[in-house]
Amino acid sequence: MIDQNRGPLQGVKVVDLTTIVSGPVATMMLADQGADVIKVEPLGGEQLRQQGTPQSVGMTGIFLSCNRNKRSLCLDLKTKEGLDAIRRLIKTADIFVQNFRPGAADRLGVGEKVVREIKNDIIYVSISGFGEKGPYSGQRVYDPVIQALSGLTDIQADAETGVPRMIRTIIPDKTTSVTAAQAITAALYFREKTKKGQHVRLAMLDTMIAYLWPEAMSVLSFVGSEKDPKTGSLGLDLVFKTKDRYITAGAISDSEWQGMCRVFGREELITDQRFCTAKARTLHRQERLQMMKEEISKWDSTTLLDRFRQEGVPSAPILDRKEILDDPQIKANNIFEIYEGGHLGKVRQPRPAARFDISPSSIRDLAPILGQHTDDVLAEVGYSSEDIQVLEDKKIIWRPKNK
Repeated sequence: MIDQNRGPLQGVKVVDLTTIVSGPVATMMLADQGADVIKVEPLGGEQLRQQGTPQSVGMTGIFLSCNRNKRSLCLDLKTKEGLDAIRRLIKTADIFVQNFRPGAADRLGVGEKVVREIKNDIIYVSISGFGEKGPYSGQRVYDPVIQALSGLTDIQADAETGVPRMIRTIIPDKTTSVTAAQAITAALYFREKTKKGQHVRLAMLDTMIAYLWPEAMSVLSFVGSEKDPKTGSLGLDLVFKTKDRYITAGAISDSEWQGMCRVFGREELITDQRFCTAKARTLHRQERLQMMKEEISKWDSTTLLDRFRQEGVPSAPILDRKEILDDPQIKANNIFEIYEGGHLGKVRQPRPAARFDISPSSIRDLAPILGQHTDDVLAEVGYSSEDIQVLEDKKIIWRPKNK
């Protein structure tokens, strides 16, 4: 019996051995859409439980926001008994996801060959930093390394000095998460049609180069006639200071440029040969941006943004991170939802972005405390309460005393 209110992936079970962000956010997206995601953690919990300032034991804001709607099974996979338990769980699963360095899953006893012998049609997902081959494949990797190698830091280079800059949020990790979630659902669709599972491999480096290519590197597409990507990038630093705050504004189409000129009272620039076409505006980019900077500095932000909206010029105030909570458009979209988090108090989370009108995704549960569902998950795969107690006595599993 399908409960349409539980999400489109209801009935799909995921064994999740991933850590940090790239894997956990991917599996969280599946959980938001109704999948039963079993987060398998080592004794002591996965590393992200220790990152940031904890609100309570083992629950930081970043762990909370990467692991909602999951169930936590805490066991030692480096023991025979722990490996037996995970193998029982695999028999009941549709998807197995890991983001160990290449070769680590095989050494642990949960490589693709072993897992497929247990469940032939399972979808086995490997997320890595660089891929399974090549000179960097065995290295440790975090988001800044991928930013450096993918060209992202070059794209962000300071316009005046040329010094490369990092993005101050983990774009490669989260882009890989979205790519992984989409690939997993595609593999599920293929299995539904063919009854065949497959191995889905994703490298963060591959993901980011593909992500950046369309506008930031597309001038490298034509072999033999490559151009300098810096000359063709659409991503400009469109940050301008008004009398009272920073805003952004831009004009790509002719109608947008004409509207901007009317707001500034500079109608003569509409027919100026330097700016009258999109190509001309690109060639004379620096002159155009300097003019915009000078004109925008004369206005207060509220008046200017209102005039821009009337003329159809894309623009917005540049909000700080706390201001987004009160922005009228963000409120109208009902992006944030407040949940009663028990010992955590009230918890704010952004709702799942994709809205399904028949089988809605939702936040049903907040991130689990370590080992919260160990008893339930083991019981579902055939362990008796006595068996579970033996595993605890032998320190194969860990479960909280007060769940």
